[in-house]
Amino acid sequence: MSRAAMLELADVHAGYGRIEVLHGVDLTVGEGEFVTLIGANGAGKSTLLKTVVGLIAPMQGTVALHGVPIGGMRPERLVRRGIALVPEGRLLFGPMTVRGNLELGAYALPGRDKTARVATLIARVHELFPVLSERSDQPAETLSGGEQQMLAVGRALMSEPRLLLLDEPSLGLAPKVIAEIFSALEVLRKDGVTILLVEQDARLALKHADRGSVMRTGSVALEGTSAELLADESVRKIYLGTWQTEGSGS
Repeated sequence: MSRAAMLELADVHAGYGRIEVLHGVDLTVGEGEFVTLIGANGAGKSTLLKTVVGLIAPMQGTVALHGVPIGGMRPERLVRRGIALVPEGRLLFGPMTVRGNLELGAYALPGRDKTARVATLIARVHELFPVLSERSDQPAETLSGGEQQMLAVGRALMSEPRLLLLDEPSLGLAPKVIAEIFSALEVLRKDGVTILLVEQDARLALKHADRGSVMRTGSVALEGTSAELLADESVRKIYLGTWQTEGSGS
């Protein structure tokens, strides 16, 4: 069954100053889908996410959410429309406590008295990442790398996104922590959150995603279901590396 489109990019060109990084990107993410972008460094994956969340305005083309053009909208307006980004590098407020960082993630929630709602959302984050409950009063900068990544995801969830974008969430983390984060993403997908993931580990990403898009030099070169991309010889050779042989280690 086909899904209604939530996010649509059509002929999107974007970049930094006069430097164009995206060259006519076409991409659709359906309601409730888990889609991953894979590709080499410099292919434009992070630039695409920044364009969706309003950190970069498209030079040309259309970015639409539920059919409504959003290209060039300010990031805070897009947060209120249900989009949240977990950025590469986490970008937490180090001196602030774990709880303070989570509360800051709820800044765009409507209404004046948000106390009860924020408490409910924090409880939900603690369900997904129990260690954050234990670290609630600690400064974020004292957390381990894995705990900081959990906090970055949790902070994004505090805005109650319907579309969650993640940029390299597994980078530099231990396998156990990566498993915890992707387990949380599976729970979110079951709850109806739409996910667009940029991930360096193509095998890991395709294991969890419904579909994938391969980016090369600023455009989408190949699309397919995760099973199709895992079976594609060029994808296996270029992006899966030592994992291209069946039964190899993870």
